[in-house]
Amino acid sequence: MSEYYNSRRTKNIFDPKSDEPYRISRSKIDLFLNCPMCFYLDARLGVGRPPGFPFALNSAVDTLLKKEFDIHRAKKRPHPLMNGYGLKDVIPFSHEDLDIWRSNFKGIRHIHEPTNLLITGAIDDVWLDNKTEELIIVDYKSTSKEEKVSLDKEWQIGYKRQMEIYQWLFRQNEFKVSQTGYFVYCNGKTDREAFDAKLEFDIDLIAYTGHDSWIDGALVELKKCLMAEKPPAPGDACDYCSYRRAARDVQKK
Repeated sequence: MSEYYNSRRTKNIFDPKSDEPYRISRSKIDLFLNCPMCFYLDARLGVGRPPGFPFALNSAVDTLLKKEFDIHRAKKRPHPLMNGYGLKDVIPFSHEDLDIWRSNFKGIRHIHEPTNLLITGAIDDVWLDNKTEELIIVDYKSTSKEEKVSLDKEWQIGYKRQMEIYQWLFRQNEFKVSQTGYFVYCNGKTDREAFDAKLEFDIDLIAYTGHDSWIDGALVELKKCLMAEKPPAPGDACDYCSYRRAARDVQKK
């Protein structure tokens, strides 16, 4: 961990003089929208936010869900969850690039010509509606809470943007994409009498209608931020900017 703080990142730093497309992940777009200052420090100066610890349990749930849906994908049949929510014409989508689309280091990608930015995103799953011939973008989420899961919390705007960016990326790659995407939301149960070396989940399928009209404008503003010679002002609602400001002020006393 100490190496992270002792040096600036040297890879994937934006060079305003370069003609090469600059790679921007889905998460970096969200970082820009949340705090342009933190985004600038990361992408232009190579100083990222302190990394969070990985949620290994969430990753395990994602991996197992992918394996489960892949069983039904191979047999070209609906998953029982689809049938349970009335998606009778929907099956997991089979495509030779699915593993690439799922890869964190590759993903589905598109060069946004107005900004020369290479936009990338690693998806969890894609389904096919055989009736409309549209692709349905799917994202897996996992948590453990007593109340029923939803997308109503203010912080979940990031989930919605994530879905919209994935839908946009597939449209830019000339796929026919449904406006409705789905979150496969797994909620760990805590009302069992004993653990018994297993964790059980309630699984909900939450529909979300995406709107990607904001993305082009956001990418233009993001590119302006990258091209600026000085970083933008610290974000008023950004905890990281508040910490840096407080640390700086206390050292001046």
